[in-house]
Amino acid sequence: MSQSWLKKKSNALELFTVDVILGRRAGTGAAVYAAVLYALSFIFSALAQLRFWLYRHRILHDEPLGCLVVVVGNLTVGGTGKTPVVEKFARALRDRGRKVAILSRGYKSKSAPRWKRWWWAFTHAEEPPPRVVSDGNTVLLDSEQAGDEPYMLARNLPGVIVLVDKNRVKAGAYAIKRFGCDTLVLDDGFQYLPLKGRLNLLLVDKTNPFGNGHLLPRGILREPVKHLRRASYVFLTKSNGQRDPELEATIQKFNPGVDIIECAHRPQHLQRFGSGERQELAWLKGRRVLAFSGIATPESFEKFLRDLGAKIVARERYLDHYRYVDEDFDELFALAKREGAECLVTTEKDAVRIPENRAYPLPLYYLRLEIEILHGAADFDEAVGRICFPRSEPARN
Repeated sequence: MSQSWLKKKSNALELFTVDVILGRRAGTGAAVYAAVLYALSFIFSALAQLRFWLYRHRILHDEPLGCLVVVVGNLTVGGTGKTPVVEKFARALRDRGRKVAILSRGYKSKSAPRWKRWWWAFTHAEEPPPRVVSDGNTVLLDSEQAGDEPYMLARNLPGVIVLVDKNRVKAGAYAIKRFGCDTLVLDDGFQYLPLKGRLNLLLVDKTNPFGNGHLLPRGILREPVKHLRRASYVFLTKSNGQRDPELEATIQKFNPGVDIIECAHRPQHLQRFGSGERQELAWLKGRRVLAFSGIATPESFEKFLRDLGAKIVARERYLDHYRYVDEDFDELFALAKREGAECLVTTEKDAVRIPENRAYPLPLYYLRLEIEILHGAADFDEAVGRICFPRSEPARN
């Protein structure tokens, strides 16, 4: 039984599970599987709420590190557009004189071999230091070692430290001691309770706020909707600019008076893979495109392309964080040729997982997105200033 066969079967099961959770599958098999997931979600809910109860009653303790800790996260798994928000927040903090470190768990990153971890445990009194993705000057790890999001952040944020470790208390202490950081940004840290944030920025995907309302694994919620109350600020992402009174009322019900900042992800340009060439967005108009992605919500990416005038003649969707191999591109370019595509377009997050040591017979681009504030602040800098630099604490020049 080949490893490739096992990988394909595992991917197929994961895709089937995602389709069942999102209601894309019908039939008896899907209904039975949904019932099993529903039962498991009760166990997950009980464990999650027990954990919160232990921290709330100080049976388990968080550890303060004596600096500003900004937590960016969400109640759901995947798809809220968190990485561009983290990037823009870190950049704004850096530009206002903060020494910033981003702490990430490095989801699906390649950790050290087990024998190496065991050897370290036997021969050292302390745990190994966190992996340094960027020391502020140089990107030191690739996306496989660091994880997709930490690598993207490190590449796009010179002057910002990026560290990867499951123990973010340890990573935060290391950032302070080794690099002199005074501000820590926890990427995807809303459920990370050992390190308490002074500010909890909760992102809610306006197009699909809470999924089907169920917790994992039947739904996409990591914790109950009522935990909106833990947010210092709520960012509504992927907005079309139109207010949603029902969603805002739900947020205010569980967190009365919380500031709601509404934002959109705006395409900026196309970046050609493997070169510095950029194309203006207007270049897509009327062009025949093969779109492919391995992200949580491929629909939003494909909608961007259609809204920009691209004609999507073929599309391929992979699992979130899927790591591409040469065989995938042989199939993609064969499909592009059959459908008469003029180019291939993917996401920036996917671009970090594409092999660089090969030639591509058609132009391959990724779409660069950035955050724009629509409601709740005049612009992103005002939001950062209001949140992180209260009037009693002037920004440093």
